Amino acid sequence: MGTAVEAPRRCVLSLLFVLAASACSSGDAPEFDVILRGGTLQAVGDEPEFVTDLALRGDRIAAMGDLAGYTARDTLDIAGLHVSAGFIDVHSHAGSGLDTQDRSHAEPLLAQGITTVVVNPDGGGLVDLAMQRAVLLEDGLGVNVAQLVPHGSVRRAVLGMEDRLPGPDELEEMKALVRAGMEEGAFGMSSGPFYAPGSYSDTHELTALAEVAAEYGGVYTSHIRDESDYTIGLVAAVEEVIAVARSAGLPGVVTHIKALGPPVWGKSAEVIAAIEAARAEGVEVYADQYPYEASSTGLSAALLPRWAQAGGGDSLMARLADPATRARIREEMEANLARRGGADRLQFRRFRPEPSIEGRTLDDVAIARSLHPLDAALELIAEGGASVVSFNMNDDDIAAFMVQPWTMTASDGALPQWQVGVPHPRAYGTFARKLRRYVVEDGTVSLKAAIRSMTSLPADVFGLEGRGRLVMGAVADIVVFDLDEVRDLATYTDPHQLSQGMVHVFVNGTAAIRDGAFTGERAGRVLRREDR
Repeated sequence: MGTAVEAPRRCVLSLLFVLAASACSSGDAPEFDVILRGGTLQAVGDEPEFVTDLALRGDRIAAMGDLAGYTARDTLDIAGLHVSAGFIDVHSHAGSGLDTQDRSHAEPLLAQGITTVVVNPDGGGLVDLAMQRAVLLEDGLGVNVAQLVPHGSVRRAVLGMEDRLPGPDELEEMKALVRAGMEEGAFGMSSGPFYAPGSYSDTHELTALAEVAAEYGGVYTSHIRDESDYTIGLVAAVEEVIAVARSAGLPGVVTHIKALGPPVWGKSAEVIAAIEAARAEGVEVYADQYPYEASSTGLSAALLPRWAQAGGGDSLMARLADPATRARIREEMEANLARRGGADRLQFRRFRPEPSIEGRTLDDVAIARSLHPLDAALELIAEGGASVVSFNMNDDDIAAFMVQPWTMTASDGALPQWQVGVPHPRAYGTFARKLRRYVVEDGTVSLKAAIRSMTSLPADVFGLEGRGRLVMGAVADIVVFDLDEVRDLATYTDPHQLSQGMVHVFVNGTAAIRDGAFTGERAGRVLRREDR
């Protein structure tokens, strides 16, 4: 098994592309649907970027090269602009927004250049992928969607929130659910052993289920068991992904890779060494990453010990009602709050019972309630829980992970309702932010490396054949952008702002953005693994 799945595909200009164009000519009728003239095509292999024309027919790239003299129903002059395959977001929580009529247009994603999202990450999402597909397609889709089978949801369907390992028959039942999802066209299985109930699993359980995904050529992605020093530690948690990938014989992805909190800052070097050693051994291990110093999760997930969540919400409330148990929970929360950097580093992004706290920190809310931050957190959890942004990463670790050739770009973002809550800005800005800050401003990565991390690398890892590259016959998911203008506008306190700089975006050959404006077209599809 190779350590890298991407095979360079050099673009050969002129003769072959022009011959292809000539072969498509039919009298006086336009040869193509769209011609993009004079753009700078972004290469992802060894070849340099180059200027050329590109033509679309239907949902495919029909010709490339000097297309002077050829006609199309729509011709766009894109001289001075960059052209890339559409960006692929391999870790997206947008599924629960795309399945609603008011957000199925996916405009916050398209504004970043995203044309395909991989949903059901972290072990969460629907088990019934056929039902999910039907709901997603009901109102049309602005982007393509690839599904994963979510381990946590599979476990919950069989074991509920019980803190125990499955028996042999229960494990077979879980395998059957994973197999059903893979038969429905899933691209692999996601897990989230950091979260309950996935945290109640062991490596054997994860491997047994990943083996089912491997039978279908799927991948295994994981929100690892520990991104800090909560339980087994960051490095050991990465090694668990490696162990699953090695034993199950499939690609493993350490998703939204990070060193979370001061206790593990600087450990990126150890993580990178572990992944490099596994890849040298022949294990396919990758990572994805969002370019922000803050993560986002639930308040309960950030602070509560997992044993307190066993059995679900009612069991948790019963434990909190018992003074001795509540005191034990509070004591363990103290260390977890320290791992997050303290109460002033937790910012509320959504709290439905009291929206006025959204955008404020736990420290601020605790002062307003005249409570210790831990007691304020317990009150909020009892009132229904909240989601938070957690400022817990170090810039050096972010850069160290970003420059690795096995790191993909991913948002970990949802598709929020417009002007509702204070979501993490990654939902609106991830891909534009990487291009603006880490390519143009800081020079952390080259433009070619950044584009590869958004296109061909994720297409190869997840088996999205026909996408991720600008080559003849490829699906026409295409972005045309002005690098001087690309930037993220979303901030932590004012996140509901679309990114800018995408001039044209095509999804399956249909313009979703033309001349910087949304067209309203919804040409996205729910992709199936067997359609590769």
